[in-house]
Amino acid sequence: MSDQKRRSIIGITASIAIGALVILAGSDGSTQAGSIAVFAICGALAYLINWIVFIPSNAAKTEMYYDLTGSTTYITVTVVALLLSSDLDARAIIVGAMVVVWALRLGSFLFRRIRKDGKDGRFDQIKTDALRFFMAWSLQGLWVLLTMAAALAIITGTERQSLGVVGVLGILVWVAGFAIEVVADRQKSEFKTDSANAGRFITTGLWAWSRHPNYFGEIVLWTGIAIMALPVLSGWRWVTLISPVFVTVLLTRVSGLPMLERRAQERWGDEPAFQDYTANTPVLIPRPPRR
Repeated sequence: MSDQKRRSIIGITASIAIGALVILAGSDGSTQAGSIAVFAICGALAYLINWIVFIPSNAAKTEMYYDLTGSTTYITVTVVALLLSSDLDARAIIVGAMVVVWALRLGSFLFRRIRKDGKDGRFDQIKTDALRFFMAWSLQGLWVLLTMAAALAIITGTERQSLGVVGVLGILVWVAGFAIEVVADRQKSEFKTDSANAGRFITTGLWAWSRHPNYFGEIVLWTGIAIMALPVLSGWRWVTLISPVFVTVLLTRVSGLPMLERRAQERWGDEPAFQDYTANTPVLIPRPPRR
């Protein structure tokens, strides 16, 4: 067995094992559908959707619907959670709406981008190897589950409380993060559509305050949902607070900042303007430009 095949098998096994542990923890105190915890049903669905779409995607060796499937999974899991859970309150309904709005916005944005670009460079080598490609889809199932674990805990939980100060605070934090992400993505899209900016890097708008303001917004909005979950968590469901931690680690240590920063250095690292930009602009947390 090759090292690559072994790593793929380990990755698939680990993604399923970690997901199973989170499902087990989140099912503590979950609403039941028959004899099965709704949280468990939703967690399993996150994987199942991705595995189903993997089949035709692998046959066609295409990543075209990868990001779209991720967003569709968020929406489907959220809707199922809302339909199967009982005694829904304002907190659960608002959180469900937050996840759906975020997924619709991000999913359509990413799908338009890949249709325009024609491909996603991350999959150039992965999609030619069925086992590695399946690992990518399995990891997306885990990504959905871990990212929205706190939201699922709110929606599927049997403990209901009025929003209160903490709930309102969580909503405000989410709105701030969502606004930052949307504005940052729009500013970059408009920058790239201007032919005068071909081959250049953006340093205007929110991008003058942070080199990755969209990622900062992403972390903030999921933190807002975690804050909303605090009053209704108990027992093993506290594990679902992994949501904002996972998003932060993923974006800052795994597939987000490291990859983009490396690509930027390879492309513009020798340019004085880029060196000045990176020296004076924080990588993630925004602050006013030092100019």
